[in-house]
Amino acid sequence: MNTSSHTNTVQVQKIRAIGLTVTNCERSLDFYTQALNFEVVSDITVEGQDYNDLEGVTGTKIRIVTLRLGDELIELMEYLNTEGKPIPSDSQSNDLWFQHMAIVVSDMDRAYTHLRSFPIEPISIEPQTIPPDNKASSGVRAFKFKDPDGHDLELIWFPPDKGKEKWHQNTNPLFLGIDHSAIAVSNTDQSLHFYRDLLGMQIDSRSFNWHATQACLDDLPGAEVRITDLRPVQDGVGIEMLDYISPGKGRPMPSDWKSCDIAHMQIELVVNDLVQLVKKLQQNGVPLVSSRIVQFTDNSFPYRQGCLVKDPDGHAMLMLEK
Repeated sequence: MNTSSHTNTVQVQKIRAIGLTVTNCERSLDFYTQALNFEVVSDITVEGQDYNDLEGVTGTKIRIVTLRLGDELIELMEYLNTEGKPIPSDSQSNDLWFQHMAIVVSDMDRAYTHLRSFPIEPISIEPQTIPPDNKASSGVRAFKFKDPDGHDLELIWFPPDKGKEKWHQNTNPLFLGIDHSAIAVSNTDQSLHFYRDLLGMQIDSRSFNWHATQACLDDLPGAEVRITDLRPVQDGVGIEMLDYISPGKGRPMPSDWKSCDIAHMQIELVVNDLVQLVKKLQQNGVPLVSSRIVQFTDNSFPYRQGCLVKDPDGHAMLMLEK
């Protein structure tokens, strides 16, 4: 972890939340609270220049519903006066806009049965168990599916020797929290430069998933994927990079996709020095979505300033500072 010489480095401290642009907040709210047992934390509507500048859009009004599961937060963002483009219906796990949230369950069979009573679109044929020859993930069970807008989600169950300690402590609830958000990347080294070298996140584990199990999990014949799991300094939710070796890289994220488009997901990263970090990112050619570092004047929001940037493949990262 951090050595004393690194205490002054500019870096991501933790992931605050994962934001999803949705077509209809009410519909998504019903789904996340009923099918996945999230609880509502707040429901606000924001508008004005600050939010336009932050999200790189114009003239918008955004309803933001914050939901909690265990210790983790997500935000459902509905752009009330702008119609965003839908997620392409033929999206696949190796397309570079692919991003999912992994929701930890205490009992996969019960969670799967509960989920099947809702109108989900499955990606996996059924829950899959990672085989023993995959040392890093052996025994982990997972099931991938889509929410009503087509956002990718995963249920994940960890055997006693895998996953964080907290997933094994209080297993009374069926749905426990969010372990990570996984993103498709075109090149692991290029993404490591961004997440590790520039943002200061650390590699937690690496694995290679293949065989029929991965193909059934992703609905992608012959799937072979190199996985690098990154965590921020204060641990918590991580970012998992999925680098598909076979069938190869999918389509790149279209450059004209905006924050109001439904495929938009933004990972909210709390950083210790936003101005310095943005300067460092700009020096390294990282594209900013925000037209400036936005100061939040609204006291109801716990952060002082923010800036939305894109990783090398176009995934959105909202940098926040207290």
